[in-house]
Amino acid sequence: MRQQRWGVTLALLLATVGWGGEAQGQYATAIQRLQLSAFGGATGVFTGLSGGKNFSVTVGGDLGLPPFHGVRPTIEVRGTYPADRGLGDNQKSVLGGLRVDFLLGHRWHPYADLLVGRGEMDYTPYGYLYQNFVYDLTTTLVYSPGVGFDYDLTEHWGVKVDGQVQRWGSTPTPSGSIYSRLGTAAIVYRFDFNRHAMR
Repeated sequence: MRQQRWGVTLALLLATVGWGGEAQGQYATAIQRLQLSAFGGATGVFTGLSGGKNFSVTVGGDLGLPPFHGVRPTIEVRGTYPADRGLGDNQKSVLGGLRVDFLLGHRWHPYADLLVGRGEMDYTPYGYLYQNFVYDLTTTLVYSPGVGFDYDLTEHWGVKVDGQVQRWGSTPTPSGSIYSRLGTAAIVYRFDFNRHAMR
């Protein structure tokens, strides 16, 4: 009877160890399937207000989640800041949201995204006159849908081409909103934490 108890105990212990090893293997696989990258580049902005234009710098980061049925959901954060303060309005923003990568090929990664965040519009150099008021600064919520693609040059490095249409509210226009258009060309760096986690 005592030997049977020891046999059952040993079987349960081995099953527990085997289950723990399997769980660790699944966890490592889950880590490996996450993808962290950062990007930075130049952005041309048509501000949508009186022909305004900005030459801006955009930086950001992406956390790619495990793929599902040929697409990869990705959490993205990006910021855009005007490097050349042109005439009219200067727009800067910090946005975050969801991006969906379409896994069509080895090097090409087309995507669509929807970002939301805070934007600031600075009317320089003398402010913006509208309905007998002079506007100096507007802070508002910004909605930014867009499309683009990443192209892998090496395991770590790639390039990004990206287009966004942004809706800015609380602006000095009859509708109270404007739509700016942004085009970005950037360098992408993909981190390698996942591979090291497997070693």
